[in-house]
Amino acid sequence: MSEPQLHVSDNPAEPVAELLAAQARLGGAIVLTGGSSVAHAYTRAATLEPNWRKVSLWWSDERCVRPGDPLSNYGLAARTLLDRLAGLPKVHRMRGELPPAEAADAYDRELEGVELDLLLLGLGSDAHIASLFAGSPQLLEREKRATSGPAGLEPFVDRVTMTLPTLLGARRIVFLVTGSDKADAVVRAFTAEIADDAPASLLRHGAAPIDVYLDAAAAAGVQ
Repeated sequence: MSEPQLHVSDNPAEPVAELLAAQARLGGAIVLTGGSSVAHAYTRAATLEPNWRKVSLWWSDERCVRPGDPLSNYGLAARTLLDRLAGLPKVHRMRGELPPAEAADAYDRELEGVELDLLLLGLGSDAHIASLFAGSPQLLEREKRATSGPAGLEPFVDRVTMTLPTLLGARRIVFLVTGSDKADAVVRAFTAEIADDAPASLLRHGAAPIDVYLDAAAAAGVQ
């Protein structure tokens, strides 16, 4: 069992950027996520460390859209991180332009034997992680490393996602959570009882350290 460590600050994207930059210097496999909060962390991380040649980049989940679509998690990282780097990592993107099951199967194969050093996640207002929603078929998958399925929240676009066993296998887990709309989810995910209806809380079953970086609004329920 892992006890999440909560870190509250005015600018939680800054320490997350520092962690990403430090991992880029060390090398290894970094898993990125989507969402507006992480864009600031990605931009800052590129400034702190512009050489990511030692790193392989992965994604926890992706919407089934083309990489240039505004909804694409890869597209967000390309604009805010990759396009700003002097030394590019090896990129393993989920191919959202493919049929969902085909894209998931391809990523499942690609992940075989990979050890994930740093897993960065956001937190949904319903306490979901990646595209693992409460009651969704994706959350129930235990055999595959990646799977596909419907979204549990808007935008209702099919998703490809790492499965819970894959996320639990990461060596370190880092969350970046901001905004008052996430305050209830923070409580459910990190301080309340572990429950299937709060998928983020299930990560506490694992052994990996969990660090949660929040602003005061997101942390309002736990202060």
